[in-house]
Amino acid sequence: QVRVVESGGGSVQAGDSLRLSCAVSGRTFSTYTMGWFRQAPGKEREFVSSIRWRDGVKDYADSVKGRFAISRDNAKFTAYLQLNNLRPEDTAVYYCAVRRGYSANSRNPHDYDYWGQGTQVTASS
Repeated sequence: QVRVVESGGGSVQAGDSLRLSCAVSGRTFSTYTMGWFRQAPGKEREFVSSIRWRDGVKDYADSVKGRFAISRDNAKFTAYLQLNNLRPEDTAVYYCAVRRGYSANSRNPHDYDYWGQGTQVTASS
């Protein structure tokens, strides 16, 4: 049983920063990719960022490029998402996901096998 748990969300002012964490437990994979997605009320879930575990290659949505940064700690099986210069339009529930068996970035949520429960990020103007 794989468990994915996000933490670090909160309510901040526009321009502030937050750091999200995603801890995976229960089973490890030799090859996988971790991704972050977000979903605002009334909108579809959208890709934010992903990182390949083996070589650390990253991918970002255009809307967050230059403001958000994804990283990983292999020893802890944990991924992080640093959110800088937050904007009101970044307000959403942020989800972490694990794509097993592939060290390949993907923006398609259907490519991911395990999901966390989400953490709320709210940026107020």
